[in-house]
Amino acid sequence: MREAERLLRQPATGVFGEVELDGLAEPVREMLGGAIAPGTPLVTSARLEMRGEIRLGRWRRFSGSEVLAPHAGFVWAVRVGPITGFDRYLGGAGEMRWRLIGVVPVTSARGPDVSRSAAGRIAGEAVWIPTALLPRFGVEWSTVDERHLVARLGLDAHLLELHYGLDERARVERVWFDRWGDPDGSGTYGLHPFGVETLAWETFGGLTIPNAGRAGWHYGTDRWEDGVFFRYEITGLEPLGAR
Repeated sequence: MREAERLLRQPATGVFGEVELDGLAEPVREMLGGAIAPGTPLVTSARLEMRGEIRLGRWRRFSGSEVLAPHAGFVWAVRVGPITGFDRYLGGAGEMRWRLIGVVPVTSARGPDVSRSAAGRIAGEAVWIPTALLPRFGVEWSTVDERHLVARLGLDAHLLELHYGLDERARVERVWFDRWGDPDGSGTYGLHPFGVETLAWETFGGLTIPNAGRAGWHYGTDRWEDGVFFRYEITGLEPLGAR
């Protein structure tokens, strides 16, 4: 994780003010302005601590840490009972590696499909670092209506489009997008609906984020409940590069 921080940390490029929202549609201004307190350093990476449940055959408790930089990569290190492992995307390549009691291999994967799926994960998690979603970092915003926003961003060779649903206070209560993956274990990868639903919000270092929720495949379809495989609570967030 220390190496991930070294690779992904970027210095803040100033502090947040209203000028960052110039030219944006009002719903986008409300969402970003509500998520970022005035004077917050404009960081693009953070260290997160989290816990929750992940479905591996059945629901199992997990605890983990993540270094996340939505425009560069991530490393997620986690423990699920006797199983430890990591998922990551660094230098344009994705990988996952999990072991039982740190020794016996459980699963590992890498390659173009894993990398493309990991890039989609990063885009979905960008909501946890709202400063990284500002236009100055290359994110393009549009609106469908006052509670439905669309963000477009690039990561290496991957162009990603995310939909944000807002509540009456302009907070993000759901994120959905088409993500590359093989959710049914068919052996064939493709684009499938993926979504995140928010259950709570909390403020860390001037950033108000959806700190609890659930995520999974087949969002917006009658298979959504079966597709949910991740329930999370973020217990800590430390912006990187703020000083």
